[in-house]
Amino acid sequence: MNNFMDEDYCCCCNNLVTIICNLIIILLGLIVFLLWLIIQPKAVKFTVTNASLTQFSITNNNTLNYNLVLDIMIQNPNRKLGIYYDNIETLVFYKDSRFDFQTLETFFQHQKGIDFFSLVFEGQQVIFLSRYQISKFEEEKKDGVYGIDVKIFLNVRFKLGLFKTGKAKPKIRCNLKVPLRTSNVTFLGDGFQVTDCDWGYKGILFR
Repeated sequence: MNNFMDEDYCCCCNNLVTIICNLIIILLGLIVFLLWLIIQPKAVKFTVTNASLTQFSITNNNTLNYNLVLDIMIQNPNRKLGIYYDNIETLVFYKDSRFDFQTLETFFQHQKGIDFFSLVFEGQQVIFLSRYQISKFEEEKKDGVYGIDVKIFLNVRFKLGLFKTGKAKPKIRCNLKVPLRTSNVTFLGDGFQVTDCDWGYKGILFR
């Protein structure tokens, strides 16, 4: 008799725990949903507004000579969220080979804020290209427009009123078509087109 009573008691306890856990999950879901409705988070927008390429050549010993200037706009469309940029690392690639990078100073971006940065990449770097990549380089050389990828790695925190989130690590990628600027200050091709960057995110994600 006691065994049956013990089993019934354990069953009731398990059911009660399950009900409480489900209620907590539902409550947390409602809180998150209400916060989302109140904050209405939107993705921060990264845009390369201009790219100036005055040198881009590869020597016989696989050395890339380059002079690239990028103008980048960061736009925070959120009305209630500020953003702490604790680290911004910008890397530039040609045919998947990184040839330079820069790290920007930390800053805070207010709600509805817009910030502009100009980055200069200049120097020499040994890169190794496959035969196919070399043939693509020769094609781009004839056209005067080069495919350059920019990757931006961030450590950010978000501020809502007096509250701050933990760090998130978003990744930004900008696929650029950059015309070579000649010595007579004219552009080959049609000139650089303003380019929006894409999001890749590890951590908090706004869409």
